[in-house]
Amino acid sequence: MEKSNQLPVYSLQTFSSPERKSQQFQVEVFDAKRHFKVMYPHRHDFFEVLFLLKGSGYHIIDNNKYKIEPPCIFFLSPGQAHKLELSHDIDGYIYIFTSDFYQLDRSNPNRLIEFPFFYTIHQNNPPLNFTNWDEVTFLDLLFKKAIQLIADKNGINTELFRALLDTILNYCALIYPTDESMLIKGKGHLLVKRFYQLLEERYRENLTVNDYADHLSVSANHLTQTMKHHTGRTSLDIIKSKQLLEIKRLLVHTNLGISEISNQMNFSDQSYFTKFFKRETGILPLAYRNLNMK
Repeated sequence: MEKSNQLPVYSLQTFSSPERKSQQFQVEVFDAKRHFKVMYPHRHDFFEVLFLLKGSGYHIIDNNKYKIEPPCIFFLSPGQAHKLELSHDIDGYIYIFTSDFYQLDRSNPNRLIEFPFFYTIHQNNPPLNFTNWDEVTFLDLLFKKAIQLIADKNGINTELFRALLDTILNYCALIYPTDESMLIKGKGHLLVKRFYQLLEERYRENLTVNDYADHLSVSANHLTQTMKHHTGRTSLDIIKSKQLLEIKRLLVHTNLGISEISNQMNFSDQSYFTKFFKRETGILPLAYRNLNMK
């Protein structure tokens, strides 16, 4: 595959049919016939729920590789880089939507990040795997109803689509295997998720812990202590890990030069950028690129 100068970021409109370009959501069958010309890996600026009922393969999300074993559901947050390796018999549904679509008329601005599968505490995205077919059947009916409504010639009832999505997310949250559901209302838990969300939005600006703390209206010490308590890692560790992950992606998946990557990640100069990468990885950026050429 030919490399580009950027890791692609796709908007929801990329995956919508021409007559629905202005919509903030899309739901449809996900199978081998659903073909869009996209590059992998790529990012989205929207949320995604991928419900797979048949097929096999792998889903790589932010360097974590998950085996696809249907029936299962994958959840993606905006900004995450992912790659799908799918068998030809893949079959299921996909529901993609913007934050604005889901949050409309909601009094709680944190509702989406309260779900245990978006901006996860441990920054992983294990799928929701099913063993109970009653659960699968129920969700299958919700997705089918949404797809039927999309085809309705009488127009789109966005409130009904929002209600179906809310039911899907809340039902999945009930059965999602994580301790996060027990902590979901805690202020510390939400601060961790808000930090991850902000990090996804601002990582290229090379902000300090103090900068992130200011944006979150907390002290730097409180942010670090909260992150340490909930994740076992400090704020600085997490910021550096995110920077390194993005630098590695740009080295492997683009043809940008070292100085261009340094500029894109907002380092003061190329020399400092190279020293940072060498200190954290034990290897120079070009050497890392050469070792990981595909």
